[in-house]
Amino acid sequence: MKSGLNFLVAAKRCEIAELQQLALTSALVNVTGRLVHGLQRERGLSNLFLGSQGHQFGEMRANQIRESRQIEAELRACFDELDTESALVGNGARLFSRIAYVLHGLDALDGLRSRVAALQWTTQQATEAYVRLISGLLAVVFEAADTASDPEISRLLVALFNFMQGKEFAGQERAAGSALFAGGRAEAGEQQRLLHLIESQERCLEVFIEFSKAQAVELWNATQASATLAELERLRRVLCTAAHGSPLNAQMSQAWFDCCSRRIDRMKTVEERLALDLLQACEQKIVAAHAELNSFHALQTGPATEADVLSFFRAPNARDSSGFGTGTQSYGLHLERSILELVQGQARRLQTMSEELDTVRASLNERKLIERAKGLLMAHRHLSEEEAHKTIRHMAMNQNRRLIEVAEAVLAMAEVLPERQR
Repeated sequence: MKSGLNFLVAAKRCEIAELQQLALTSALVNVTGRLVHGLQRERGLSNLFLGSQGHQFGEMRANQIRESRQIEAELRACFDELDTESALVGNGARLFSRIAYVLHGLDALDGLRSRVAALQWTTQQATEAYVRLISGLLAVVFEAADTASDPEISRLLVALFNFMQGKEFAGQERAAGSALFAGGRAEAGEQQRLLHLIESQERCLEVFIEFSKAQAVELWNATQASATLAELERLRRVLCTAAHGSPLNAQMSQAWFDCCSRRIDRMKTVEERLALDLLQACEQKIVAAHAELNSFHALQTGPATEADVLSFFRAPNARDSSGFGTGTQSYGLHLERSILELVQGQARRLQTMSEELDTVRASLNERKLIERAKGLLMAHRHLSEEEAHKTIRHMAMNQNRRLIEVAEAVLAMAEVLPERQR
């Protein structure tokens, strides 16, 4: 007959398997971040190339494409390592659907590059195409953050995802500004887009700071070179304050691209630190879980002692929220320690983890609801993504409510909104 220890060992083995899956996912996130960085730079150079009518930046773009292809091969190798046969992979349906979408985009990437090289697409078309692919890659990271079963790992993933998303908005700002400067003319719609991207960066960085380790935040603050930020703000003012249709100095396109790139490259340094923290946390937890599993194997079981009986059936007012009796338990390896003590400690730890995980996932759930509300406004009021976000933000400010509260109110009206006219 199986004892309590048998099931305790089985629980610990399940925990180790989950941590090993998280470690594999963390490695995948690492490579995904590198590819996103490469595609962001490729997107900016493509806009400069198109804006100059193919007369400039061709060689830089070609070099970046070669680098992106190398990282893409690494990412495809990571995808090949994932277990696609087992139905037990956590959140497999959503994660694998995201990966399938990304692979479809990667297969079509050379077609995008050919159209850019032949000057067949505008900067707006090229930007939208790259944004779609990069958004798909970031969605893979989001699924990893949304399904992590360990609260510490989940916090690190949430911090990394929001930092990567903020960096992507910075990359879109670089691409949009490059197109404006290279085109030599101010355009009101693109100026509004730039302002939206700047605001979106700040929003993502606030979440990163909330969930990241203090060391990563300190590194981020240390990488913010005042000279680069001052130059970036000066160039932003040139782009965003010029009257619609007024000329822009096309020669400033290189200065804009280089300034944005310096900032984004520093962001990449922080992103790499976050990815390293994530991998190290997974490895440390796996080692600790194996050590605890070994301690379970060293225990010897026997009939319940009188102390076990009294401990289990103690008065209800002496029990904690897990349903087990309270008491000070040592986590040292003692052979005389009862199985009940192990179960009590395990229950308390799992309860604490569950509460912490709920707190972390609240941030991800808020993001989902806000995105759904924006999508509803875009569909029924024919707004752009920037306009939908601006509408929700203004509603929140006017009503002195949080964004998530306004988003929930918008979604609550979904059933009474008229069908969208086609």
